[in-house]
Amino acid sequence: MPLRAIIFDFNGVIADDESVHFAAFQKALAEERLFLSKEDYYGTYLGMDERNCLAALLSTSPHPSPLPEPGRGEGEGALIKRIFNRKADLFREYTWAHKPELFPGVVDVVKRAGERYRLAIASGGKREQIEFALRDTAIEKDFAVIVSAEDTDTGKPDPAVYRVALRLLNGVEPWPRPLIRPEECLVIEDSLAGIRSALAAGMKVVAVATTYPAHELAAAHLVLQNLADASLDRLEALFG
Repeated sequence: MPLRAIIFDFNGVIADDESVHFAAFQKALAEERLFLSKEDYYGTYLGMDERNCLAALLSTSPHPSPLPEPGRGEGEGALIKRIFNRKADLFREYTWAHKPELFPGVVDVVKRAGERYRLAIASGGKREQIEFALRDTAIEKDFAVIVSAEDTDTGKPDPAVYRVALRLLNGVEPWPRPLIRPEECLVIEDSLAGIRSALAAGMKVVAVATTYPAHELAAAHLVLQNLADASLDRLEALFG
């Protein structure tokens, strides 16, 4: 099967902002008297959709005050929404003053790949954050499709985000003939949840060791230190 499309995760792959996301998430949780360690975030939750991450976190670390019963005040859903919105506000405040950098090599890889393949972003991050980070960069207009947290009900490691990205890529004019199949897609990821998501979608995966050490990313088909090491020949070789 030939390579026909490349789908990029965003945070930790294109934008160097994972540490900012963690700091904002940790602060938003602390304001609700919930604790999130760096070890738990990077070991368990990184790469997951934030709503699912919050639900999983609350299931293992209950709110210190008993939550009211449904219909009698605030329930868990309202708490998740408040933390989710507060985290987004904190992230926005920081990045307006300190715009995230793009990782070295990203612009070159995206530009060269865009000459041959359809490109998409599939992320558990908010669309507003993705578009802001891309704004006024050399690759702002290079992605035919952007799939964000608002576009799926279930986040990584569920494969939905990558399936949606492929469906939308197949709907971009001129329509590809034949339609692009999952096995003709390459995903570039930095997280364990993201790797599992892409593999479950039937796609090949290249992992970049920008967030996790390389040895922890062995489930991917290829592990690189960063996108600066990602020559197109090397990526295409995964497809024979």
